[in-house]
Amino acid sequence: MSSDTDSAPSGASPSSGKESSPQLNRHVGRIGLLFAGVGSIIGSGWLFGAMNAAQTAGPAAIISWALGGVMILLIGLCYAELGTMFPLSGGVVRFPHIGFGSFASYMTGWITWVACMSVAPIEVEGALTYATKYADFTTAKTVDGSTVHTLTGLGLVVAVIAMAVFVVINYFGVRWFARINNVLVWWKLGIITIVIVAFLIAHFDTGNFHSHGFAPMGMHGVFTAIATSGIVFSFLGFRQGIELAGETDNPRRNVPFAVIGSVLLTALIYVLLQVAFVGAVSHGDIAKGWHNVSFTDDFGPLAAIATVLGMGWLATLLYIDAIVSPADTGLIYTTVTSRISYAMARNGNAPSALARTTSNGVPLVSMLLAFVVGLVLFLPFPSWQQLVGFITSATVLSFGSGPLVLVNFRKQLPDHERPFRLPGGPVIAFLAFWSANLIVYWTGWQTNEKLFLAVLLGVVLLGVMVAVNAAKGQQPQWDWKSGTWYIPWLGGLALISWLGDYSGGKGVLHFGSAFPVTFVFSAIIMAWAYYVRLPSDRVDHYIEQSREEAAVEEQTLTSAH
Repeated sequence: MSSDTDSAPSGASPSSGKESSPQLNRHVGRIGLLFAGVGSIIGSGWLFGAMNAAQTAGPAAIISWALGGVMILLIGLCYAELGTMFPLSGGVVRFPHIGFGSFASYMTGWITWVACMSVAPIEVEGALTYATKYADFTTAKTVDGSTVHTLTGLGLVVAVIAMAVFVVINYFGVRWFARINNVLVWWKLGIITIVIVAFLIAHFDTGNFHSHGFAPMGMHGVFTAIATSGIVFSFLGFRQGIELAGETDNPRRNVPFAVIGSVLLTALIYVLLQVAFVGAVSHGDIAKGWHNVSFTDDFGPLAAIATVLGMGWLATLLYIDAIVSPADTGLIYTTVTSRISYAMARNGNAPSALARTTSNGVPLVSMLLAFVVGLVLFLPFPSWQQLVGFITSATVLSFGSGPLVLVNFRKQLPDHERPFRLPGGPVIAFLAFWSANLIVYWTGWQTNEKLFLAVLLGVVLLGVMVAVNAAKGQQPQWDWKSGTWYIPWLGGLALISWLGDYSGGKGVLHFGSAFPVTFVFSAIIMAWAYYVRLPSDRVDHYIEQSREEAAVEEQTLTSAH
């Protein structure tokens, strides 16, 4: 789609440039959408999260998983309402486009794309870390006082091949992807259930829950674990119910079911897994305290414990699953990342080539771009442990605009149909926004510094795009005023993170003071965003644009059948 005209607002008429390009097809049903969420949530996170969280919070990691699930559910509930109002592919990017205009949607799109594009690489790294049992795919190194397992030369070669396989499978379209994913999700649910039951039966030592203290690192450790141990990362797949909303046959029914159901189901599973893990660890392995827990072959912690407990068959299943689970999630995110850049192009704030689709309804150019940049990420982040915090912070940051959009829509579009209306919408939206800001803060400055540098790169690219458009005399309307809250939000978060006492911060803010500071900060940004929201005529324009896009996609679906 092109928006290179002075008179056209950002995101030109959807008919422009689309007649020669097939659209995304709606082949994902209710269970398929739920399984897309569950399949994406249960990736590599559960294979490492239980041990990482125990090292950070001790047995109190059980609380971390529960709190992390609640915080993500608050965010997910906001998107459940938005996703049924506007069931469009790439909704996380398109919602702020309707509510705040092009500048806000560009910033959201850039952060979202960076976060999603990073997931396929980390899932490949997770699989290869476990596979080190059989070949030298990774090697142990000490980074910032912690042991991480980084890719070797052989690991890099296999990682490139795995990333290419994701692209090939996605090339054949969403219908095939959904069929493969349903099978893989049943496998993953079965394996994680077997692990929980087997650990509980084989060895469950209740003394582990208090011998070195239930919360040896206090509540500081509990909240740190939420952001940095892979807990929030392990829940982030709920977004698939939103991103694929334009490709499901009944968004009104399927989107809330998929978003809420996927978070609740996996939260229960993760809490039970953490309980089983804490009970299964031997006294000798925690003799020096939970922070120093380690054992042979701990590059694959769950499989290693299964081996110690004499369940070689379970260890074998886990080593197999360490390939299947991350591969499934990587496959899903290859799909979703291409939809994000597709949505940005449809919004008019990315090159129109990214919105072109094949006869199978696949945005191939967007997919190839994600593939290439994903390969580059293996260089600065060669291990699962080094990349997980970055992805967590970036993804939660990308979700932050959703609660603000929901509050605005209640004012801008009071009579718009809401198949799912979130009870207590503004209150839940504020708690969701505050939760997102807290998770970013808990991630720590050492990681957030890299994230905000990536955000700054996005701002630089925006400046280049504006300059090029100005030189051509084809500047789209960017709706700058309605997006003015974005800069103080990101800048303020960076400042709060820098002043905090998490991972490299200056220690000016501490555990107790950070809560009121982030609370007030979140309230100010939400009020600012509400005040500068788009006027009704601009909102109506973007709504009409989304309706035309949905109509064209529906016509394509009908002709495809």
